[in-house]
Amino acid sequence: MLDIFRDSFVGQATRILTRHRFCRYPEDDPTFVLREEVSKLSVPRPTEDSEKREDPVVTWYDATDPENPQNWGAVKKSWVSLLLLLYTFSVYIGSSLYTASEADISDIYHVSPVASAVGLSIYVIGYGIGPLLWSPLSEIPAIGRNHPYCFTYIIFVLLCIPLAFVENFAGVLVLRFLLGFFGSPCLATAGASYGDFWSGGKMPYVIALWGGGATLGPALGPVVGNFAVAAKGWRWSTWELLWLSGPTLILMLLSLPETSSSTILYRRARRLQTITGRSDIRSESMVTQANMKPREIAVFALVKPWEINALDPAVLFSTFYTALIYGIYYSFFESFPLVYRDVYHFDQGALGLAFLSVLTGLLIAVSVYVAYFYFIADPWMAKQDEIPPEARLWPGLIATFLIPIGLFIFAWTSRTSVPWIASMIGVATSMCGVFIITQCMFIYLPFTYPTYSGSLFAANGFARAMFAAGAVLFAYPMFESLGVPDGVSLLAALTCACCVGIYILYYRGAAMRKRSKFAVS
Repeated sequence: MLDIFRDSFVGQATRILTRHRFCRYPEDDPTFVLREEVSKLSVPRPTEDSEKREDPVVTWYDATDPENPQNWGAVKKSWVSLLLLLYTFSVYIGSSLYTASEADISDIYHVSPVASAVGLSIYVIGYGIGPLLWSPLSEIPAIGRNHPYCFTYIIFVLLCIPLAFVENFAGVLVLRFLLGFFGSPCLATAGASYGDFWSGGKMPYVIALWGGGATLGPALGPVVGNFAVAAKGWRWSTWELLWLSGPTLILMLLSLPETSSSTILYRRARRLQTITGRSDIRSESMVTQANMKPREIAVFALVKPWEINALDPAVLFSTFYTALIYGIYYSFFESFPLVYRDVYHFDQGALGLAFLSVLTGLLIAVSVYVAYFYFIADPWMAKQDEIPPEARLWPGLIATFLIPIGLFIFAWTSRTSVPWIASMIGVATSMCGVFIITQCMFIYLPFTYPTYSGSLFAANGFARAMFAAGAVLFAYPMFESLGVPDGVSLLAALTCACCVGIYILYYRGAAMRKRSKFAVS
């Protein structure tokens, strides 16, 4: 397990500062012999006289090469998975911890409830914009996954300190946006990191657990923050975020290794160049990086996903549906006080506990989704020669109805004549549907659009963040004007229309892929 520290951010820095005397690789050993390890593959490269020659290309030394993330042991994979989950959870919970402070901020800085809610909204906007920059950077072999993770998370943790001491509302908003922006790399790239070291058969389970933790983060924010803020004041929600993210950062810096195969082989090639003095030794990722042009990277990351959304109805629907249900999820942060504080007279701490209904729904959804793959999907897929991407949408055919059903229950039981537990059952039911639909869409897109999956996830994340940010701002005025029953019913009606869409996608998806110039048929 010492290789975990060697490959971590601190380990790599130690290696550089000690000129490779510590945290050494096999290639750093003076007795290392360069045999045929770098000649497994070769690529042509034109020379000055226009003739072509074969350059040695670095690849994995053998099928059991321990540097290959797919060959890591179960303990190492589990530890890295836990770190990425904790990292993601800390960023997501950072969005909603703030909700516990909204009432105090509104009173102290003399702003309206809607204005104080901008602190939540602008954080979400920040983590929606961030992946548009950080995701393309993580695909560059010389940079990899770890550098964007660690550098930005250091800034994220440091920003918690001035936010805890800021004395004006404008400063709160600026710092909240920066927190979201610098915390965002994990939100779009962690899924790709899991794919680096888990096999395809394990990914549905891993992503389900990671997605469950990520979805749970915002729901637990009020639970964690409300009691502390009620006792100590609004700044304590930020201190709690620092107490969570600070130790997480230390663990990441000391024990989160690079997971990108392209980056690992890139660094191996650089080491071999150093010990042999041969500049012609390269990795495939070096060749790829040499052909990368900043303009092409920008177009691929910023333009291509929106072009696909505009021209491919399947992608447009998946983007709209996941963004809508994500926005509805965040609207709970504005409807819950109106229901559980104003109708059922919960105090500040108990109001936070109401969000445990989301936890209940998620636990049920994760259990059902994992059981579906283990007992039904995996045995069925093992017997198939070819599996259409639409097959992965099957759980959504049932889950799609849970969202409006749960919303209608929440809407029409939120009254004094009905016990509060009934509305919470509605929230839990809706969250079951939200989680399963999101998982189905996230598994469907990579199999249908593998070339563009990274950019599509970044665009999907941006759309979800914008919907959620908008929901935070329009939900309170809407619920104040229409009332919770009518307001939530309106949102439920929109999800009813999406129920039709997912059935069209399931049954007509193959025909739509044949007409798409982006999909893999």
